[in-house]
Amino acid sequence: MNSFIEEITGNDKVKIILSNILESGKIPHAFLFTGADGVGKENTAISFAKALNHKYLTSEISQKIIPLIDSLTEPYIKYIVPLPRGKSETDQNDPYEKLTEDEVDQINLEFKKKYFNHYYRIQIPRANFIKISSIRDIKKFLSFSYEDVKYRIILVSQAHLMNEEAQNALLKNLEEPPEGVIFILCTSAPEKLRETIRSRCWKVNFQPLKNDDLIKVLIDKFDIESGIAKEVVPFAGGSTQTAISLIENDFEDLLDKTIKILRYSFGKKYHSALLEFEEMLSESDTTKIKLIITMIIIWLNDFQKFRLDDKAQVFFSKQIETLEKFNSKFPDVNVSNVTNQLDKISTYFRNNINTNISVSNIIFQLSTLTSAN
Repeated sequence: MNSFIEEITGNDKVKIILSNILESGKIPHAFLFTGADGVGKENTAISFAKALNHKYLTSEISQKIIPLIDSLTEPYIKYIVPLPRGKSETDQNDPYEKLTEDEVDQINLEFKKKYFNHYYRIQIPRANFIKISSIRDIKKFLSFSYEDVKYRIILVSQAHLMNEEAQNALLKNLEEPPEGVIFILCTSAPEKLRETIRSRCWKVNFQPLKNDDLIKVLIDKFDIESGIAKEVVPFAGGSTQTAISLIENDFEDLLDKTIKILRYSFGKKYHSALLEFEEMLSESDTTKIKLIITMIIIWLNDFQKFRLDDKAQVFFSKQIETLEKFNSKFPDVNVSNVTNQLDKISTYFRNNINTNISVSNIIFQLSTLTSAN
């Protein structure tokens, strides 16, 4: 297995697939990397780009080119991400032309963080879609020929955030792929891409990272203390992005709020439950609310496991008494429907819904579990 492929954390099946492609020498001109956010799709894309060139270049040239690919340097790798729209910007403007100096500085800072840690998720305010101008800019990238490198990579982050026009522009490039250029589209929502795009790509699906692999990434790439990493990982669903978000939003406080919201909602203390969301609502902190929903769902799943086997391994192991008390009072309650409803509420936040109504709905859904008892 190529040394750069071996560096990829977790996703052993993905590593085997990419290694076999490398060994065969038959390299598809486009890949579609799919899977949840935070499972290492872009890190793998960059590792694959290095592995491709390492295989086909002399040792001397490889030592020069690999660091440039690693740092996402054009013209060896073109990294396309969602960007904010500038004042009075049209589709005819260059991607950065109408952005303010402060916005460009912020974007450059985010890129630097990505250069040093390929697991880092770039966060740019108001960057809600991939501009068609960013896709059109590919032509400029393709117009230059570099004989010192075997393969150049066009890496599209969050590819599902291309609108119809941007997807059409990309499709033209995919229909007539230039030799020596590989497209890698990374997305957590492949269904939002046109079938004509998906059909032209070699699909590689990524699974959530195993707990040990995720702990390793948190420690090695984000300098998270081992103890904190081990506490957070069971709640992260195999995603570095979720794990980091839990840590940045005070994991212990989230745990405490989750338990209080459950207790108040089950006890029909609606005002008290609402107060636990008060700060999040005043700051329109949908990220924190979504994390709370995730943790409530995990607690409900823990309850299902605990009801079947009180010795079962649960995530809320430090709050086991909440499971014991709820099970003793409501041994026959069905939590599946409420779990599904909470999951739906979480997805609604993508559509800028009223957060107050959503929070009230969370509390109401939980209260229904004890209404018939």
